[in-house]
Amino acid sequence: MRLALAALPSLAAAFAALATVAALPAAHAADAVKVGFISTLSGPGAALGIDIRDGFNLALKHTGNQLGGRPAEVIVADDQQSPDVARQLADRMIKRDKVDFMTGIVFSNVMLAVGAPTFAAKTFYLSANAGPSQYAGEQCNPYFFSVSYQNDNQHEAVGKTVQDKGFKRVALLAPNYPAGKDALTGFKRFYKGEVVQEIYTKLGQLDYAAELAQVRAAKPDAMYIFLPGGMGINFVKQYVASGMSKDATLFGPGFSADEDVIGAVGAPMLGMFNTSQWAHDLDNAANKRFVADFQKAYGRLPTLYASQGYDAAMLMDAAVRDTKGQLGDKAAVRQALKAAKFNSVRGSFKFNANQFPIQDYYLRVVTQDAQGRITNRTLGTVFKGHTDAYAAACKMS
Repeated sequence: MRLALAALPSLAAAFAALATVAALPAAHAADAVKVGFISTLSGPGAALGIDIRDGFNLALKHTGNQLGGRPAEVIVADDQQSPDVARQLADRMIKRDKVDFMTGIVFSNVMLAVGAPTFAAKTFYLSANAGPSQYAGEQCNPYFFSVSYQNDNQHEAVGKTVQDKGFKRVALLAPNYPAGKDALTGFKRFYKGEVVQEIYTKLGQLDYAAELAQVRAAKPDAMYIFLPGGMGINFVKQYVASGMSKDATLFGPGFSADEDVIGAVGAPMLGMFNTSQWAHDLDNAANKRFVADFQKAYGRLPTLYASQGYDAAMLMDAAVRDTKGQLGDKAAVRQALKAAKFNSVRGSFKFNANQFPIQDYYLRVVTQDAQGRITNRTLGTVFKGHTDAYAAACKMS
């Protein structure tokens, strides 16, 4: 497996790093399965990309650094959370490196920029995070598979939870980019009470004093946020410090209350409800192995992002195996991907016709476990076999 530099300060540096990495030995190069792994590996969103990368790498460790019995050659680059950088990196990997699969992107605006050159080249993209509504509906594409979720889904589960718990007045906050808009759309699809504030902030914003003053004046009885990575860490700290957590119960999707956020914030996270299609305490053999080995390898509990990186690699492994490595047969590869014959850390896993998952969503709460760790505990199931709202608009067969 070859790895380019993980954190690159500029596009020129990215290309230079990719150009100077030594290739596999000649005897293996022709047989290798090539994966282009572009992710956010620097800046405020870096923890998310790093966890996807680490989960992906753990899966390769479990497969003996092979995909479907063939050597795995993974080319890693940092998109610096820039759609322009990511698009040019993708173009380079497709044209020069001739990758068989692409994966790794965290943010939906970056994913939308990379989609066009990837699909035009008939290269399969297996998303380990971003699930934009555009690719679930009318712009669905045979070369795009979401191994995570459709962006709205976790937020729909929280919307239903907040509705079921009887909260009447809710303030909403998310970054102003495609996934942020999908997030609040999803929440409102299932929440029927009064939305007293709907605030969109700059992507990557870390100071929320103005927004907190705005929310305080609206006097909600619940607050819903979608703020992944460093954004969520800063917001939760500021929310609790402001005293507002005493007046308005805080809710979020899994990524706003995941292990990376908990690790950075600590005790102020206690009692926060969130939803996810995965949890580290899910009781299935694949998940138990994944969680135990991730902790051994990296010294921390895995996040939702890590679980998705792991499953993306395992889906690739299954597709290469089931096509006997004949990756030039695009129709056969697509059918093998759609069949999804792998052991997901989520348990049961299957794709809808739009190639987004049909899956369960769970309610979790941040609590202190028997070992004294502040972490998530699964409380129950919000949705069984949940599908996204856009699949009917997808005309792909």
